[in-house]
Amino acid sequence: MTESKLQEGTPMTALALSAKIKAGKVKVEDVVRQQLEVIKKEDATYHCYITVWEEEALKRAREVQAEIDAGQYADSPLAGVPIAIKDNICTKGQRTTCASKMLENFRPPYNAEVIDRLEAAGAVILGKVNMDEFAMGSTTETSYFGITKNPHGVEYVPGGSSGGAAAAVAAGEAVVALGSDTGGSIRQPSSFCGVTGIKPTYGTVSRYGLIAYASSLDQIGPIGNTVADCASVLEVIAGHDAKDSTSVPTESYSYTSALVNDVKGKKIGIPKGYLGKGLEEEVKTAILRAAKVLEEQGAIVEEFDLDIVDLAIPAYYVLASAEASSNLSRYDGVKYGYRTPDFESLQELYKKTRSEGFGQEVKRRMMIGAFVLSSGYYDAYYNKALRVKALIKEGFDRAFEKYDVILGPTAPTTALKIGENLADPLKMYLGDIYTVSVNLAGLPAISLPCGKDSKGLPIGLQLIGKPFGDKDIIQVAYTFEQNDTV
Repeated sequence: MTESKLQEGTPMTALALSAKIKAGKVKVEDVVRQQLEVIKKEDATYHCYITVWEEEALKRAREVQAEIDAGQYADSPLAGVPIAIKDNICTKGQRTTCASKMLENFRPPYNAEVIDRLEAAGAVILGKVNMDEFAMGSTTETSYFGITKNPHGVEYVPGGSSGGAAAAVAAGEAVVALGSDTGGSIRQPSSFCGVTGIKPTYGTVSRYGLIAYASSLDQIGPIGNTVADCASVLEVIAGHDAKDSTSVPTESYSYTSALVNDVKGKKIGIPKGYLGKGLEEEVKTAILRAAKVLEEQGAIVEEFDLDIVDLAIPAYYVLASAEASSNLSRYDGVKYGYRTPDFESLQELYKKTRSEGFGQEVKRRMMIGAFVLSSGYYDAYYNKALRVKALIKEGFDRAFEKYDVILGPTAPTTALKIGENLADPLKMYLGDIYTVSVNLAGLPAISLPCGKDSKGLPIGLQLIGKPFGDKDIIQVAYTFEQNDTV
């Protein structure tokens, strides 16, 4: 039931597990105990978790069981389901580290909004999973607590920055997980680890309690083994939150209503540039095969030009680094977090605390951000990047006048070998070429498995929707999942 996906084949879904629990066929505590045993067995190999809440999870399991027995959670799809949480999402009284020395012992005095919503639905949190430090990276190699390994091959990275979350689901160490996505950080690791992940429309899920990397781009979303599991988690965590000024109310959050096996008449566009230079041939073949599956189900699939996204990578890294430079200025050794033990002046306190507390990739992006925001370069870089962001949004708006969904690869390659990209950060940044434009335009997108390469590594299919068109991508993804025979 909760054994490793790779050992046992098809794992039990969150929906099926919750149904068994509510039917009285299995106890929540037994489910959680078995899940904790899998973590003890597997995590020495994969290192998905930073903190495991063994005692707290078992206590919570008993509480949820008592509430289920009393008739609560009848309509909840997550009652009794174990879930892992990316370690940049605040949990009251429990360590929330952002995989950084800077926050190694930080215990927030409050829950993120998504945590309260999960607990109100009867979910059981297993612990906090590994990530790139402050979500800055695409491999989960920049974590202060050590790297996470891909369950499809321990010599490969799981992707990032939500690599711990995706690897935990792939390895059977969690049934579902929450990640965050600033430029592809849910979708790319989902692609590398062969699981499904949704980046919702910006403003759909509250960012209250998500430790910021780039506030205008960050969004929390689910990772699971199936489209239905992800849609169910999204339905629980989505909703307007007055505590988040960027939260946008919508008419309906019933994402499970989009789990319909039907794409007849749906217009699906494939940007020609997504199939060009830099895309591995095996990935291209799998993506075109996926498009063929949808076409056979009645979708209208055609290629079109979306050239403006070629500018997405430089615009993204200018804007994200600028916001990171501002957001991370709060970590100065005075208010909270790490403080250097050896200093003689306030200036030395700031300098040594930040030098010792942040890792190399975080420092690199903060320095880039400070540079592009400086008086001599603000117009040349930051303002220009803002204009490009607006042009990318306009390009997608024009595309969605004709198409319901845009289809393409999640990443240009399958999982890379550990250490392959650390020495060449530019190469790592270019790996985000198909994902960052979605965040710049605030769009919803989903990554789901569509095959494997000759090395047995998963390939991810990305579906992009119009603003608040989350149901469109869920329906198309579900239809592909139900009809894909590979």
